[in-house]
Amino acid sequence: MHKSLRFVAVAATCAVAGAALYGAGAATAGQSTANSTHEPYNIGLLVKDIDTYYGTTVDAGGVYQASPTSPYAKDLARIDAAARKYIDQAARKAHHRGEKPAVMFDIDDTLLLSLDYEKRYNYTYNGTTWADYVNKADRPGVFGSAELVQYAAKKGVEVFYNSGLSEAQRTAAVENLKKIGADVNLDADHVFLKDKANPPAYLSSCATPGTWTCTTVQYKSATRKHIEDDLGYEIVANFGDQYSDLDGGYADRGYKLPNPTYFVS
Repeated sequence: MHKSLRFVAVAATCAVAGAALYGAGAATAGQSTANSTHEPYNIGLLVKDIDTYYGTTVDAGGVYQASPTSPYAKDLARIDAAARKYIDQAARKAHHRGEKPAVMFDIDDTLLLSLDYEKRYNYTYNGTTWADYVNKADRPGVFGSAELVQYAAKKGVEVFYNSGLSEAQRTAAVENLKKIGADVNLDADHVFLKDKANPPAYLSSCATPGTWTCTTVQYKSATRKHIEDDLGYEIVANFGDQYSDLDGGYADRGYKLPNPTYFVS
């Protein structure tokens, strides 16, 4: 059954605009862009704010890391605590009703942190450098993410993944998720990636072999619909760092993780 996302109000103070969390009942993109009537935020100051928010440091291997005591980490901890409480309750109710509860996780900056890539390439995107970075399969985990995956599984909740990564990046994504401890249901039946050459039938309205016109919302919401309507699961919670990870329904609750470094519509 088609359900509207019930977005969770999480009390979190974010140092950077764009790391805002969904409030109860919000169902819009949730972020505004600068308009021509005033000077945009100074990019040099914004980068400093982002570094402060993440508590950015460089480790011995020259990799940019977020600090476990940063405002970013504290925001994630608050979201994690609320999600654990809800998953426990939702799992109990679903099992009592004879339903099959499930959770859905985005991957990039929901489970695997790409701060090092953003810093190295000055917050710009290039398909080649991004593919090389992903294929190293060495990204650190988003704080608490692997533990939340394991927690859901222990509660008898089926774990699914729904990412904008390509099918060609499957091996690297799975290897990286294993490295951070999110080693739950990493088979092709649970990890959904973009297969533009051979898209699944449930995406036929926007994708055919060799032709892909799906927006992020279309792709991700249709995948959730497939999991609910075709596979028979009830998605009790959906986690993502982008509003487009969450829009489109087919989940009881959506949890927006902070990400001030880029925006995917």
